[in-house]
Amino acid sequence: MLNTKNKRVKLIIFCGIITIIAFYVLSHLDSERLQTQLQQMGIFAPILYILVYTVATILILPSTALNLLGGAFFGVWWGTLWTSIAAITAAIITFTFTRTVGRKWVKKKLAGRWKVIDAEIRQGGLFYLFAIRLLPIIPYGLVNFTSGLTSISFKDYLIGTTLGTVPGLLPFVMLGSSGLKAVKTGDILPLIMALSLIGILIFGANYYRRHRTQ
Repeated sequence: MLNTKNKRVKLIIFCGIITIIAFYVLSHLDSERLQTQLQQMGIFAPILYILVYTVATILILPSTALNLLGGAFFGVWWGTLWTSIAAITAAIITFTFTRTVGRKWVKKKLAGRWKVIDAEIRQGGLFYLFAIRLLPIIPYGLVNFTSGLTSISFKDYLIGTTLGTVPGLLPFVMLGSSGLKAVKTGDILPLIMALSLIGILIFGANYYRRHRTQ
């Protein structure tokens, strides 16, 4: 139990550091030049972003930094759309892989740790999956692989993932977009709203998980 908690703390710290680094880099980008380059790329810009995001998520790389990039590159609404498409695509690919040809390999890598989530999914079903998608401290790609080993049906997995992905990503996409504006213009209200939403998501999802399993 202690070892699991230590791993969770290390994971939270790692994701936090990656997020801070990504935010720092974004705050020093030339936003006008960036927007010009994206306009020149046309439709290839979101396509490339979706491909990179999908591959990174499948490889279980921290997706929070990519969520910030989505907001910085495309703004809040387009950024949320492209990021959601990429995240859900990666979720479907990974789940299908785990349920078919990669089941033995994934099961060996996770070494029984997936059974904890399976027990919680048995109680909460798609609502639990919806809640866990709202937690930014849990790698999105890891949930994809783990879910493929559990008893959840593909239908419930897809519904829970879709419903949880969009609100789970939105605050970070907002943070990527509003963070740049706050640095450039000094308008911190959107930034405060994004951070507040992130706090609400973390509290709400943890509250649901604790009370659902009691």
